[in-house]
Amino acid sequence: MNQENIPALLEYQMAPAVRAFSTKRTADGPLDGPYAGFNITHYCGDAPDHVATSRHSLCQLLGIADNHLFLPYQTHGTELVEIDNAFLQLPVAEQQQQLYAKDIILTRERGVCIGVSTADCVPVLLYDASTECVCAIHAGWRGVVGNAVGAAFRQLRQCADFDASQVRAVVGPSISQAAFEVGDEVAEAFAKAGFSLDQVARRMPSADGSRYHIDLWAAVSQQLLREGVSLAAIQVSGICTYAEVDTFFSARRLGIQSGRIFSGILML
Repeated sequence: MNQENIPALLEYQMAPAVRAFSTKRTADGPLDGPYAGFNITHYCGDAPDHVATSRHSLCQLLGIADNHLFLPYQTHGTELVEIDNAFLQLPVAEQQQQLYAKDIILTRERGVCIGVSTADCVPVLLYDASTECVCAIHAGWRGVVGNAVGAAFRQLRQCADFDASQVRAVVGPSISQAAFEVGDEVAEAFAKAGFSLDQVARRMPSADGSRYHIDLWAAVSQQLLREGVSLAAIQVSGICTYAEVDTFFSARRLGIQSGRIFSGILML
């Protein structure tokens, strides 16, 4: 097998019966090109054969059937799809239709891996022990401003037994504040969404004087705390995709037409 199709995972400890991870670009060897490395995202322009081989390898590693791994087609929104038993019985074409334009994916089914695709945006993984549910959230800056985290918790709270203090969260590899330079309009969007710019933004030197840099990790952590997740239950990887482009895909470094990290979660 091509070395770049062998899954290399950054794994997170959340609970004994839960496996949570983010894929790395490669297990070993040099990288050449924006798609070089492990990639299962089918809508980022990569060769279908490469995507299919990578996906099959990951499913083998996780010990699940190829049709039990789900990745939504994300559009920087806050819409949610739940993978339940009824969803699993649908034809593939109908499954793909329901996965379209979703940035939050949730399941209570065991043996089903769900996840989101990122390359600088923030992947958020949740495990709720109170209702035995897992969730993956794609939170770019638009998703943070739109409060995709809050949308996920609204769904979780529909279960009578939900207890936010039982939620464990991971904030995966994504662009750091040092690398995330934005225009004033983006900083203003955060302010309008209720964030204190003193807490999530700062001006740093740039070619034209100074520009805002947004701390997405802090912003997402604030949203999790507001939903009732304890600070001790939030794991922030602290890995900057822009800085570590040889290990994790970065759209700002490689371009939009490049591979993606898959951050997934699975209840065993």
